[in-house]
Amino acid sequence: MTIGKFRIHREGYKIIAGVLTVLTALNIAAWQIWGGPSVWHWAGLGASFLLLTFVVMFFRTPARPLKPDPLMIYAPADGKIVVIEETFEKEYFRDNRLQISIFMSPFNMHSNRYPISGTVTWTKYQPGKKFHARSAKSSELNERSSVVVTSESGTDILVRQVAGAVARRIVTYSTKGMQVTQGEELGFIKFGSRVDIFLPTDTDVDVHMFQQVRASRTILARVI
Repeated sequence: MTIGKFRIHREGYKIIAGVLTVLTALNIAAWQIWGGPSVWHWAGLGASFLLLTFVVMFFRTPARPLKPDPLMIYAPADGKIVVIEETFEKEYFRDNRLQISIFMSPFNMHSNRYPISGTVTWTKYQPGKKFHARSAKSSELNERSSVVVTSESGTDILVRQVAGAVARRIVTYSTKGMQVTQGEELGFIKFGSRVDIFLPTDTDVDVHMFQQVRASRTILARVI
C-alpha cells in the first residue's frame, strides 16, 4: 500500500484497518449521542485523526535502494546508538564480539534491513520478558529473534531483534539457507524496540554513542 510518497508496510495493514474501524465507530456513536456537531465532537475527530496518523506513520517503510558493498556493514535499523562495547555473546558465537545496539523509539521506522549480503546460517526465536529496550537485560531476557548472516568472505554477523516494554510482536523473514542482499528487508518489530548487531572484535567502527542512524544509509562499521 502506498500513501503519498511513502509505502505502508504489510505488517500494518490489519492494524491500520482495525484502528480506522474503531475510530469511525466511536465518532459515529459520539455524533449520535451529542445529537450532531459540538465542540467535543470536533475535538474527538481531531484526536482520532492524530492517532490514525501516528499509526500510519509508524508502519511507513521508505524505499532505500542500496548498492551492496562487501566491505561495509550498514545499520539494520533506524534509531539511536545506545551500546558500543565488546561483550561475550553466549547464544551463538560463545566468544567475545563487538556489540552495537540501536534503540528504536515509537517514532522511528521499524522495518529492519540486512547489514551485509550473504547466506543465513542460523536463526532462533526466543519468547521473553518486558524489560525496557534500553536496558542491558533486554538483549538476553526479552522476546527476541536472532539471525546470523555469513558473507562470501566468511564473516559472520549476528543481528538480534529485541522487543521492548511496548513491543510484543517481532516478525522475521529469515530462514536458514536463504541468500540475502545488503539492504533487503530482514523483518519488522511493532511499537518500540531495539536491534543488536554482533561483529568480529577487529571490526573498524564508524559510529559513536547516541548517534542517530538510518537503516541501509548509515555505515556502522567496515570489514578489515
